[in-house]
Amino acid sequence: MSRPVRRVNTRMRHWIWPAVLAVAAASLSFSAPAGADSDRSGLPEAIDAILGDPRMEGGAASVVVADAASGDVLYQHLPSGRLMPASNTKLLTSTAAMELLGPDHRFTTDVLTDGERHGPVLKGNLYLRGTGDPTTLAKDYDQLAAKIAESGVRRVSGRLVADDTRFDARRIGDTWGGDDESSYYAAQISALSVAPDTDYDTGTVIVEVAPGAQAGDEPRVTVTPKTDYVDIDLKATTVAAGGADTIAVERQHGKNTITVSGTVPVGGDTTKEWATVWEPTGYAAAVFRDALAAHGVRVSGPTKAGVATPKGAKQLAAHDSMALKDLLVPFMKLSNNMHAESLTKAMGYEATGRPGSWDDGLAAIHGYLKTTGFDPGRIRQVDGSGLSRKDNIPAGQLITLLRSVKSAPWYADWYRSLPVACEPDKFVGGTLRSRMCGTPAAHNVHAKTGTLTGASALSGYVKDANGRELVFSIVLNNYLPASVKALEDAIVVTLAQSTEDKAVPAKVRAERRAAGGEGELECSWVKPARC
Repeated sequence: MSRPVRRVNTRMRHWIWPAVLAVAAASLSFSAPAGADSDRSGLPEAIDAILGDPRMEGGAASVVVADAASGDVLYQHLPSGRLMPASNTKLLTSTAAMELLGPDHRFTTDVLTDGERHGPVLKGNLYLRGTGDPTTLAKDYDQLAAKIAESGVRRVSGRLVADDTRFDARRIGDTWGGDDESSYYAAQISALSVAPDTDYDTGTVIVEVAPGAQAGDEPRVTVTPKTDYVDIDLKATTVAAGGADTIAVERQHGKNTITVSGTVPVGGDTTKEWATVWEPTGYAAAVFRDALAAHGVRVSGPTKAGVATPKGAKQLAAHDSMALKDLLVPFMKLSNNMHAESLTKAMGYEATGRPGSWDDGLAAIHGYLKTTGFDPGRIRQVDGSGLSRKDNIPAGQLITLLRSVKSAPWYADWYRSLPVACEPDKFVGGTLRSRMCGTPAAHNVHAKTGTLTGASALSGYVKDANGRELVFSIVLNNYLPASVKALEDAIVVTLAQSTEDKAVPAKVRAERRAAGGEGELECSWVKPARC
């Protein structure tokens, strides 16, 4: 069952935009590529026809296609037009992370003490210290607790201190929607958090709601990971078989109370929803404290958060994340916003030694981008994921980045993280797993998607019919239909089935409808099926 989504990742719109955005008006008039007068392939006309689809009426587009090797521009429309890129912003964040942190970078979560052992008693505090790992699972905290128990400790006389000071205390990005507070794609950012499963949606819990045995019974509710950090306010009821399934799961503002409301019919499917927690540092500490208790270790004092581990504290146990080159796979394939923001703050810390912040992280990203020929002065970026509607990036700059990174030593690992069209495995196809199937673009296109309400983007690589590699960036904004992804697909399929000498226009299909009739959502935002 898909979520009642508040869309998040890149929906946009194009074509004739009547002086709507006065964003560099001079640069937003159509500009044909150099040598276009001699272009007899028909490619510019084919793409123009796609962008002239009625779905883009009144919208805006920035589109560029280039030869990946030579850089020759084959098509451009408003290449410097700044539009909302949504999750195409992750192209900037991911490449900067590979360069600045390195493909082998790992996040460490460790347990330390400032006390001394006296038999089975540890006299002092126990510190749980995080460095921003967005993939730490409950089982990882359990393994840390097991190591403490294996050392012979049975009681800690002091407190459990949750040290999240690697990052600053700002939890939410610039202009993130208030109505997204409970939504898993907008979880709070902390250096200490918990992911409920191996999709690694850190800072969330999974709530499953199953029907009762008969009409009038309370539905059965389970929470993963099992924790008392969140409370369930059950207002739902089971109705007779064939009745309406209207279950809704939402966390109350500023609290860790999750309200389950609506009806579920006898014999109906179990609803599975992801919900954010309020204050993920406390969530991590609660899961770890429970794990300690399960292994027979009692902490006498209360939990305290936001305090730095003292210098000289002794390490008792440690957990390292997967290497960054592997972490990029769930990050980019599933377009995970929280991974992007954690990496942004981690880059800020590495660059300055100060608690990681969005300001320092973005400064580090932009410093890297300058080395690629990308001009940060031509964009606005306020977060690492593209969740903010303030983010503005033109297609021309994305093309510069996509070409530049091909020479980076880590390029193969980064390229592997991009979603691949029509590959059914979600950790291969990702957000493109159900797109462009049955076309020359299937298993060919490697690209990053993006979707917000009224904003859509697709940027990456495709080989044409003769095997020539092309780079493309399509950023569409301000359209009114639920989706324009069919137009993106038509442009890229056209590229895949054309040659240097002859364009073969693709047919523009009608938009498919997502469950609930909401149009084609970014796959990563449709839970639990992930498209």
